[in-house]
Amino acid sequence: MDAIIQYFSDFTWVKAIDMAGLVLGLIYLWLEFKASIWLWLVSVIMPIVHGYLYWERGLYADFGMEVYYVLAAVYGYAMWRWVRSRRENGNNGENGERSITHFPLRRVLPVALIGLALWGVIYWILVTWTDSSVPVCDSFTTALSMVALWALAQKYAEQWLLWLVVDAVCTVLYIYKQIPFTACLYAFYTVMAILGYRQWLKKIPA
Repeated sequence: MDAIIQYFSDFTWVKAIDMAGLVLGLIYLWLEFKASIWLWLVSVIMPIVHGYLYWERGLYADFGMEVYYVLAAVYGYAMWRWVRSRRENGNNGENGERSITHFPLRRVLPVALIGLALWGVIYWILVTWTDSSVPVCDSFTTALSMVALWALAQKYAEQWLLWLVVDAVCTVLYIYKQIPFTACLYAFYTVMAILGYRQWLKKIPA
């Protein structure tokens, strides 16, 4: 309790951003759980908030990831709204959205190799060009997040399992970096990733 009181007694702009990120993150998670296409709109807003926070705390790979999030949000919206619906319905994507499916086994190996390559490249960038104190974890969560976000854009149910790993690691990392609201958010994400996966499995067409 004393730690919480001390946290608020020394209130800063970074802490306000931390709390704003918590609210946006909860909204995003609810939309993702519901498989709502509006999650991509929140995906454009959140990077602005989290980007500032990560830069202030020296999480440079996570900061760079926010740019990727904005671009991926545009891509994800297009994939959910038009690309697959046009392919499935032959109606120029005017009705319906992309269906939830399983991650194809044929893509597991190539995607895993791409993820490892991204991890290596991001790690090298961090140790070469930044003063990051957590290059291994920072580069790992960033690389896996890139893969998970792509899987989300494809609407694969197993994207939740990728986020489960990311969220668990980030929870510990953000506690270490003293951004407790974001750490709490990712702890909640970890639990919801399990529930979200089960929910999406129910939505896969028979």
